[in-house]
Amino acid sequence: MKHFKIIVEKHTDGYVAYPLGIKGVVVGEGDTYEEALSNVTSAIQFHIESFGKEVFEIDPPILEAFIA
Repeated sequence: MKHFKIIVEKHTDGYVAYPLGIKGVVVGEGDTYEEALSNVTSAIQFHIESFGKEVFEIDPPILEAFIA
């Protein structure tokens, strides 16, 4: 099983989660952290089953963080 880094963001109306290193848009959301994480895990599995292993990014994403 391949492992992914997942970003979970807290918003005023719930949580949004998305993985890094997958081509395409894969998002999970929920009222709780656990629900968003569970939903994004299901979305990742569905995405891979639908599009195959070609969805894996070969090069790791380059991330930059800025505080303004």
